Amino acid sequence: MLTLQAVSAGYGSFQALFDINLEVKAGETVAVIGPNGAGKTTLLRVISRLIEPRTGELVMEGRRLNSVPAHEVIGLGIAHVPENRRLFPRLSVEDNLRMGAFTPAARARFEERLAAVYRHFPRMQERRRQPAGTLSGGEQQMCAIGRALMSGPKLLLLDEPSAGLAPVVVQSTFEVIRQMRAEGYTVLIVEQNIRQVLKVADRAYLIETGRIKLHGSAAELLESEAIRKAYLGL
Repeated sequence: MLTLQAVSAGYGSFQALFDINLEVKAGETVAVIGPNGAGKTTLLRVISRLIEPRTGELVMEGRRLNSVPAHEVIGLGIAHVPENRRLFPRLSVEDNLRMGAFTPAARARFEERLAAVYRHFPRMQERRRQPAGTLSGGEQQMCAIGRALMSGPKLLLLDEPSAGLAPVVVQSTFEVIRQMRAEGYTVLIVEQNIRQVLKVADRAYLIETGRIKLHGSAAELLESEAIRKAYLGL
């Protein structure tokens, strides 16, 4: 579905990514793991066209993304849940969800997708008239994921979905990701909670200082001696 070939990117004179090769197949949940500052968020921002790649090619279902404007990416089926959720705090939960269905194709199926989001996140239906800024951190994360699902994405990009959440909420967040995987969603997830994300992913890439250092099945990386020592404290 998505292929990156020799992609490099950065900000001004700073280069954050170096020759990244990555693939996400339809129906997979793929994790990108690594320490703070490794380039994980930059990678998602390049895919959603918020940052121009300096070199390399991005291809989504046979279409080259390099020349696609950022505002057209959602129409190609890529939905991005950014770090820190980025909700519209004064709008109600339901209006935030409505913002996720702004494309003509999504508007035509608004009621159907809203019902599906409420099935995934019953709490959002309970809070549908509440300003999104008054929700708890876990509820805001549910709302942000729900907003992305309203577009009917072929590929869902999740940036640090467990960041800043209480441990019990982290568990429920990963359970949602596990359910989406079971339902056939294609997900590319950036996450620092390595132990948890490798339990829900099919494959994973380890990025350090902007370069891919390891990649393989999630089970292989979970058992990797390098990862166990450096990131899991084992």
